[in-house]
Amino acid sequence: MTTKKTSANELNGIGRDVGRLVTMMTVAAWVFLGAGLILSMLNLHHFSDKNPSLMVGIGCMVGSVFIYVIRTAIHLVHSRAEAVTE
Repeated sequence: MTTKKTSANELNGIGRDVGRLVTMMTVAAWVFLGAGLILSMLNLHHFSDKNPSLMVGIGCMVGSVFIYVIRTAIHLVHSRAEAVTE
């Protein structure tokens, strides 16, 4: 004997569509990576922690990785939730 679980979203007919969020986060990650690379390459001549644009560029590159990891986690959780409900 199995029991069927339903959520409030399924009862209302409103599902969560995270496709746009995943796409937006992918674009944001690539934009931040590109901006970080440009900022870092333009100011590489003064390689020091006192160079603010170099530090911002490195921060953008690191931030883009975090954005992409969060995007991947959201996508995996959503696809897993869809697989369980089917």
